[in-house]
Amino acid sequence: MPYLYSVMPESMRRTRPAEPLRNHATTINPTGHDRERAQMEIKWVEDFLSVVETLNFSRSAKLRNVTQPAFGRRIRSLEAWLGAELFDRSTYPCALTSAGESFVPIAREMLNQSTQARLILRGQLAGAQATVKFAMPHTLLLTLYPKLLSEIEKCTGAMSTTVQATNVHDAVMALVERHCDLLICYHHPQQGIDLDAERYAMLSLGKEPLRPYVKAVGKGVPKYTLPGTASEPVPFLSYSSYSSLSRIVEKQLSASPRPVHVFRRFESDLAEGLKSMVLEGHGVAWLPASAVTREVAEGKLTLAIAPNDNEALSTGLWSDEMDIRVYRRIDDARPDLDRIWACLRAAHAVR
Repeated sequence: MPYLYSVMPESMRRTRPAEPLRNHATTINPTGHDRERAQMEIKWVEDFLSVVETLNFSRSAKLRNVTQPAFGRRIRSLEAWLGAELFDRSTYPCALTSAGESFVPIAREMLNQSTQARLILRGQLAGAQATVKFAMPHTLLLTLYPKLLSEIEKCTGAMSTTVQATNVHDAVMALVERHCDLLICYHHPQQGIDLDAERYAMLSLGKEPLRPYVKAVGKGVPKYTLPGTASEPVPFLSYSSYSSLSRIVEKQLSASPRPVHVFRRFESDLAEGLKSMVLEGHGVAWLPASAVTREVAEGKLTLAIAPNDNEALSTGLWSDEMDIRVYRRIDDARPDLDRIWACLRAAHAVR
Protein backbone atom coordinates (compact mmCIF):
# COMPACT_ATOMS: atom_id res chain seq x y z
CA MET A 1 0.00 0.00 0.00
CA PRO A 2 1.90 3.09 -1.21
CA TYR A 3 0.03 5.73 0.75
CA LEU A 4 -0.99 5.50 4.41
CA TYR A 5 -3.27 8.34 5.30
CA SER A 6 -5.83 9.01 8.04
CA VAL A 7 -9.10 10.14 6.46
CA MET A 8 -12.45 10.89 8.03
CA PRO A 9 -15.47 9.06 6.59
CA GLU A 10 -16.91 10.83 3.55
CA SER A 11 -20.09 11.69 5.44
CA MET A 12 -18.07 13.57 8.07
CA ARG A 13 -15.85 15.56 5.74
CA ARG A 14 -16.36 19.28 5.66
CA THR A 15 -17.47 20.29 2.22
CA ARG A 16 -17.59 23.71 0.70
CA PRO A 17 -20.99 25.32 1.13
CA ALA A 18 -22.83 26.12 -2.02
CA GLU A 19 -22.29 29.73 -3.00
CA PRO A 20 -25.33 31.88 -3.57
CA LEU A 21 -26.00 32.99 -7.10
CA ARG A 22 -24.60 36.45 -7.55
CA ASN A 23 -26.60 39.21 -9.18
CA HIS A 24 -28.96 36.58 -10.44
CA ALA A 25 -32.75 36.91 -10.72
CA THR A 26 -33.98 33.64 -9.25
CA THR A 27 -37.70 34.25 -9.79
CA ILE A 28 -38.66 32.13 -12.77
CA ASN A 29 -42.18 33.40 -13.36
CA PRO A 30 -42.38 36.95 -12.07
CA THR A 31 -45.59 38.83 -12.62
CA GLY A 32 -46.67 42.43 -12.23
CA HIS A 33 -44.47 44.39 -9.85
CA ASP A 34 -42.02 41.45 -9.43
CA ARG A 35 -41.35 41.35 -13.16
CA GLU A 36 -40.63 45.07 -13.21
CA ARG A 37 -38.07 44.59 -10.44
CA ALA A 38 -36.25 41.67 -12.11
CA GLN A 39 -32.88 42.65 -13.57
CA MET A 40 -31.78 41.26 -16.91
CA GLU A 41 -28.09 40.37 -17.19
CA ILE A 42 -26.13 40.54 -20.44
CA LYS A 43 -24.68 37.09 -19.77
CA TRP A 44 -28.22 35.68 -20.18
CA VAL A 45 -28.25 37.10 -23.71
CA GLU A 46 -24.86 35.48 -24.38
CA ASP A 47 -26.25 32.19 -23.05
CA PHE A 48 -29.27 32.48 -25.34
CA LEU A 49 -27.15 33.12 -28.44
CA SER A 50 -24.93 30.17 -27.57
CA VAL A 51 -27.95 27.83 -27.58
CA VAL A 52 -29.08 29.39 -30.85
CA GLU A 53 -25.76 28.22 -32.31
CA THR A 54 -25.63 24.76 -30.75
CA LEU A 55 -29.33 23.92 -30.17
CA ASN A 56 -27.95 21.90 -27.25
CA PHE A 57 -28.16 23.09 -23.65
CA SER A 58 -25.43 20.71 -22.44
CA ARG A 59 -23.00 21.79 -25.14
CA SER A 60 -23.67 25.48 -24.53
CA ALA A 61 -23.28 25.06 -20.77
CA LYS A 62 -19.84 23.54 -21.35
CA LEU A 63 -18.86 26.30 -23.78
CA ARG A 64 -19.94 28.90 -21.26
CA ASN A 65 -18.14 27.11 -18.39
CA VAL A 66 -21.33 26.80 -16.34
CA THR A 67 -22.96 23.72 -14.87
CA GLN A 68 -25.99 22.59 -16.85
CA PRO A 69 -28.49 23.24 -13.99
CA ALA A 70 -27.16 26.79 -13.50
CA PHE A 71 -27.19 27.38 -17.24
CA GLY A 72 -30.79 26.20 -17.49
CA ARG A 73 -31.77 28.56 -14.68
CA ARG A 74 -30.19 31.49 -16.50
CA ILE A 75 -32.14 30.74 -19.69
CA ARG A 76 -35.33 30.44 -17.64
CA SER A 77 -34.58 33.77 -15.99
CA LEU A 78 -34.20 35.42 -19.39
CA GLU A 79 -37.49 33.91 -20.52
CA ALA A 80 -39.15 35.12 -17.33
CA TRP A 81 -37.79 38.62 -17.84
CA LEU A 82 -39.05 38.67 -21.43
CA GLY A 83 -42.35 37.01 -20.54
CA ALA A 84 -42.07 34.38 -23.30
CA GLU A 85 -40.53 30.96 -23.87
CA LEU A 86 -37.63 31.12 -26.29
CA PHE A 87 -37.04 27.39 -26.87
CA ASP A 88 -39.25 24.39 -27.52
CA ARG A 89 -37.75 21.81 -25.16
CA SER A 90 -40.12 19.02 -26.20
CA THR A 91 -37.96 18.22 -29.26
CA TYR A 92 -34.39 17.04 -29.63
CA PRO A 93 -32.44 18.99 -30.52
CA CYS A 94 -34.35 21.88 -29.01
CA ALA A 95 -35.86 24.42 -31.38
CA LEU A 96 -36.55 28.13 -31.26
CA THR A 97 -40.12 29.18 -30.64
CA SER A 98 -41.57 31.98 -32.73
CA ALA A 99 -40.74 34.35 -29.87
CA GLY A 100 -37.20 32.98 -29.80
CA GLU A 101 -36.76 33.55 -33.53
CA SER A 102 -37.96 37.13 -33.13
CA PHE A 103 -35.54 37.71 -30.26
CA VAL A 104 -32.42 36.48 -32.10
CA PRO A 105 -31.68 39.70 -34.05
CA ILE A 106 -32.59 41.78 -31.01
CA ALA A 107 -30.25 39.76 -28.79
CA ARG A 108 -27.38 40.12 -31.25
CA GLU A 109 -27.89 43.86 -31.39
CA MET A 110 -28.08 44.08 -27.59
CA LEU A 111 -24.80 42.20 -27.26
CA ASN A 112 -23.16 44.28 -29.98
CA GLN A 113 -24.24 47.55 -28.40
CA SER A 114 -23.07 46.37 -24.97
CA THR A 115 -19.64 45.47 -26.35
CA GLN A 116 -19.33 48.73 -28.28
CA ALA A 117 -20.35 50.77 -25.23
CA ARG A 118 -17.69 49.05 -23.14
CA LEU A 119 -14.98 49.73 -25.73
CA ILE A 120 -16.00 53.35 -26.22
CA LEU A 121 -16.23 54.20 -22.54
CA ARG A 122 -13.03 52.40 -21.60
CA GLY A 123 -11.23 54.24 -24.38
CA GLN A 124 -12.27 57.58 -22.88
CA LEU A 125 -10.68 56.86 -19.49
CA ALA A 126 -7.34 58.44 -18.59
CA GLY A 127 -6.48 59.66 -22.05
CA ALA A 128 -7.72 56.57 -23.88
CA GLN A 129 -6.02 54.29 -21.35
CA ALA A 130 -8.57 52.05 -19.68
CA THR A 131 -8.08 50.00 -16.54
CA VAL A 132 -7.01 46.44 -17.34
CA LYS A 133 -8.65 43.89 -15.07
CA PHE A 134 -6.82 40.72 -14.02
CA ALA A 135 -8.13 37.69 -12.12
CA MET A 136 -5.82 35.16 -10.48
CA PRO A 137 -5.26 32.99 -7.39
CA HIS A 138 -3.92 34.75 -4.29
CA THR A 139 -0.50 33.08 -4.54
CA LEU A 140 0.14 34.38 -8.06
CA LEU A 141 -0.88 37.90 -7.01
CA LEU A 142 1.83 37.82 -4.34
CA THR A 143 4.57 36.00 -6.24
CA LEU A 144 4.12 36.60 -9.98
CA TYR A 145 2.05 39.69 -10.62
CA PRO A 146 4.38 42.48 -9.39
CA LYS A 147 7.26 41.32 -11.61
CA LEU A 148 4.93 40.51 -14.52
CA LEU A 149 3.44 44.01 -14.41
CA SER A 150 6.92 45.53 -14.50
CA GLU A 151 7.72 43.35 -17.52
CA ILE A 152 4.56 44.42 -19.33
CA GLU A 153 5.03 48.12 -18.58
CA LYS A 154 8.47 48.05 -20.21
CA CYS A 155 6.54 47.52 -23.45
CA THR A 156 3.35 49.47 -22.84
CA GLY A 157 4.27 52.21 -20.40
CA ALA A 158 2.50 52.75 -17.09
CA MET A 159 -0.93 51.10 -16.87
CA SER A 160 -3.94 51.29 -14.61
CA THR A 161 -4.80 47.79 -13.38
CA THR A 162 -7.01 46.00 -10.89
CA VAL A 163 -6.69 42.42 -9.66
CA GLN A 164 -9.42 40.08 -8.45
CA ALA A 165 -7.58 37.65 -6.17
CA THR A 166 -9.75 34.59 -5.69
CA ASN A 167 -9.91 30.82 -6.16
CA VAL A 168 -9.34 29.30 -9.59
CA HIS A 169 -13.02 28.55 -10.28
CA ASP A 170 -14.12 32.13 -9.60
CA ALA A 171 -11.17 33.52 -11.55
CA VAL A 172 -12.15 31.44 -14.59
CA MET A 173 -15.78 32.55 -14.27
CA ALA A 174 -14.64 36.18 -14.08
CA LEU A 175 -13.09 35.77 -17.53
CA VAL A 176 -16.03 33.85 -18.97
CA GLU A 177 -18.57 36.37 -17.65
CA ARG A 178 -16.46 39.36 -18.77
CA HIS A 179 -15.69 40.62 -15.29
CA CYS A 180 -11.96 40.59 -16.07
CA ASP A 181 -9.77 40.99 -19.15
CA LEU A 182 -6.95 38.55 -18.38
CA LEU A 183 -6.94 35.34 -16.33
CA ILE A 184 -3.69 34.04 -14.84
CA CYS A 185 -3.68 30.62 -13.19
CA TYR A 186 -1.83 27.37 -12.70
CA HIS A 187 -2.39 24.45 -15.07
CA HIS A 188 -1.65 20.80 -14.31
CA PRO A 189 -3.02 17.53 -15.73
CA GLN A 190 -4.65 16.91 -12.34
CA GLN A 191 -6.22 20.37 -12.32
CA GLY A 192 -6.62 21.60 -15.89
CA ILE A 193 -8.49 24.66 -17.16
CA ASP A 194 -11.01 23.59 -19.81
CA LEU A 195 -11.59 26.71 -21.91
CA ASP A 196 -12.65 26.50 -25.56
CA ALA A 197 -9.58 27.24 -27.73
CA GLU A 198 -11.84 28.82 -30.35
CA ARG A 199 -13.00 31.45 -27.83
CA TYR A 200 -9.98 31.91 -25.59
CA ALA A 201 -6.30 32.47 -26.38
CA MET A 202 -3.61 31.15 -24.04
CA LEU A 203 0.08 31.77 -23.38
CA SER A 204 2.44 29.91 -21.06
CA LEU A 205 4.36 32.21 -18.72
CA GLY A 206 6.67 29.54 -17.33
CA LYS A 207 6.87 26.66 -14.86
CA GLU A 208 6.27 26.62 -11.11
CA PRO A 209 7.71 23.80 -8.95
CA LEU A 210 5.47 22.48 -6.16
CA ARG A 211 7.56 20.95 -3.38
CA PRO A 212 7.20 19.71 0.24
CA TYR A 213 8.64 22.23 2.69
CA VAL A 214 9.15 22.18 6.47
CA LYS A 215 10.75 24.39 9.06
CA ALA A 216 14.54 24.23 9.10
CA VAL A 217 16.21 23.55 12.44
CA GLY A 218 19.90 24.24 12.48
CA LYS A 219 21.62 24.69 9.12
CA GLY A 220 19.22 23.30 6.53
CA VAL A 221 18.14 20.38 8.70
CA PRO A 222 14.41 19.63 8.22
CA LYS A 223 12.25 19.37 11.33
CA TYR A 224 10.27 16.56 9.65
CA THR A 225 11.28 14.28 6.80
CA LEU A 226 9.28 12.25 4.35
CA PRO A 227 8.19 9.54 4.01
CA GLY A 228 7.64 9.22 7.79
CA THR A 229 6.91 5.93 9.49
CA ALA A 230 3.78 4.11 10.64
CA SER A 231 4.71 4.78 14.27
CA GLU A 232 5.72 8.41 13.64
CA PRO A 233 3.70 9.83 10.73
CA VAL A 234 4.56 13.34 9.52
CA PRO A 235 2.01 16.08 10.35
CA PHE A 236 0.46 17.13 7.03
CA LEU A 237 -0.68 20.72 6.36
CA SER A 238 -3.03 20.27 3.45
CA TYR A 239 -5.04 22.32 1.01
CA SER A 240 -8.81 22.19 1.37
CA SER A 241 -10.36 19.50 -0.80
CA TYR A 242 -11.82 22.07 -3.21
CA SER A 243 -8.52 23.97 -3.60
CA SER A 244 -6.95 23.83 -7.06
CA LEU A 245 -3.69 22.48 -5.59
CA SER A 246 -5.29 19.76 -3.48
CA ARG A 247 -5.56 17.18 -6.27
CA ILE A 248 -1.95 17.71 -7.33
CA VAL A 249 -0.66 17.06 -3.81
CA GLU A 250 -2.95 14.08 -3.29
CA LYS A 251 -1.64 12.56 -6.52
CA GLN A 252 1.95 12.99 -5.36
CA LEU A 253 1.19 11.17 -2.14
CA SER A 254 -0.86 8.35 -3.65
CA ALA A 255 1.61 7.74 -6.50
CA SER A 256 4.70 7.78 -4.30
CA PRO A 257 7.07 4.84 -4.96
CA ARG A 258 7.75 4.77 -1.22
CA PRO A 259 4.97 4.36 1.35
CA VAL A 260 4.18 7.79 2.78
CA HIS A 261 2.99 8.04 6.38
CA VAL A 262 1.29 11.34 7.20
CA PHE A 263 -1.69 12.55 9.18
CA ARG A 264 -3.77 15.60 8.37
CA ARG A 265 -3.11 18.23 11.02
CA PHE A 266 -4.42 21.39 9.36
CA GLU A 267 -6.00 22.53 6.12
CA SER A 268 -6.44 25.87 4.37
CA ASP A 269 -7.50 27.27 1.01
CA LEU A 270 -4.42 29.48 0.79
CA ALA A 271 -0.77 28.64 0.28
CA GLU A 272 0.13 31.66 2.42
CA GLY A 273 -1.83 30.18 5.31
CA LEU A 274 0.01 26.89 4.98
CA LYS A 275 3.35 28.68 4.74
CA SER A 276 2.70 30.46 8.04
CA MET A 277 1.99 27.13 9.70
CA VAL A 278 5.16 25.60 8.22
CA LEU A 279 7.26 28.53 9.51
CA GLU A 280 5.98 27.81 13.01
CA GLY A 281 7.02 24.16 12.67
CA HIS A 282 3.55 22.62 12.58
CA GLY A 283 4.25 20.18 9.73
CA VAL A 284 4.93 19.71 6.03
CA ALA A 285 3.13 21.55 3.24
CA TRP A 286 3.46 21.45 -0.53
CA LEU A 287 4.11 25.05 -1.60
CA PRO A 288 4.88 26.81 -4.90
CA ALA A 289 8.62 27.43 -4.96
CA SER A 290 8.17 31.14 -5.72
CA ALA A 291 6.13 31.55 -2.53
CA VAL A 292 9.05 30.49 -0.31
CA THR A 293 12.08 31.82 -2.20
CA ARG A 294 13.05 34.30 0.54
CA GLU A 295 12.38 31.91 3.43
CA VAL A 296 14.52 29.18 1.84
CA ALA A 297 17.33 31.66 1.14
CA GLU A 298 17.21 32.85 4.76
CA GLY A 299 17.40 29.26 6.03
CA LYS A 300 13.95 29.32 7.62
CA LEU A 301 12.45 26.62 5.38
CA THR A 302 13.88 23.58 3.65
CA LEU A 303 12.68 20.53 1.76
CA ALA A 304 11.08 17.81 3.87
CA ILE A 305 13.78 15.37 2.78
CA ALA A 306 16.69 14.09 4.84
CA PRO A 307 20.02 15.65 3.68
CA ASN A 308 21.47 12.18 3.14
CA ASP A 309 18.50 10.92 1.08
CA ASN A 310 20.34 11.40 -2.21
CA GLU A 311 17.83 9.46 -4.28
CA ALA A 312 14.88 11.63 -3.22
CA LEU A 313 16.86 14.83 -3.64
CA SER A 314 18.26 13.97 -7.07
CA THR A 315 14.99 12.67 -8.55
CA GLY A 316 12.73 15.36 -7.10
CA LEU A 317 10.71 12.74 -5.25
CA TRP A 318 7.39 14.06 -3.92
CA SER A 319 7.78 17.22 -6.05
CA ASP A 320 5.79 18.29 -9.10
CA GLU A 321 5.62 21.11 -11.61
CA MET A 322 2.78 23.37 -12.78
CA ASP A 323 2.41 25.54 -15.85
CA ILE A 324 1.58 29.22 -15.29
CA ARG A 325 -0.84 30.37 -17.97
CA VAL A 326 -2.58 33.56 -19.03
CA TYR A 327 -5.88 33.56 -20.93
CA ARG A 328 -7.90 36.21 -22.78
CA ARG A 329 -11.12 36.25 -24.77
CA ILE A 330 -10.43 36.22 -28.50
CA ASP A 331 -13.38 38.50 -29.24
CA ASP A 332 -12.02 41.23 -26.93
CA ALA A 333 -9.97 43.16 -29.47
CA ARG A 334 -9.11 46.24 -27.40
CA PRO A 335 -5.82 47.82 -28.53
CA ASP A 336 -4.44 47.95 -24.97
CA LEU A 337 -5.04 44.21 -24.53
CA ASP A 338 -3.46 43.51 -27.91
CA ARG A 339 -0.34 45.40 -26.82
CA ILE A 340 -0.13 43.47 -23.55
CA TRP A 341 -0.64 40.17 -25.37
CA ALA A 342 2.05 40.98 -27.95
CA CYS A 343 4.48 41.82 -25.13
CA LEU A 344 3.78 38.55 -23.29
CA ARG A 345 3.92 36.49 -26.48
CA ALA A 346 7.32 37.96 -27.36
CA ALA A 347 8.73 37.19 -23.90
CA HIS A 348 7.22 33.74 -23.28
CA ALA A 349 6.80 30.50 -25.17
CA VAL A 350 3.35 29.71 -26.61
CA ARG A 351 1.82 26.40 -25.58
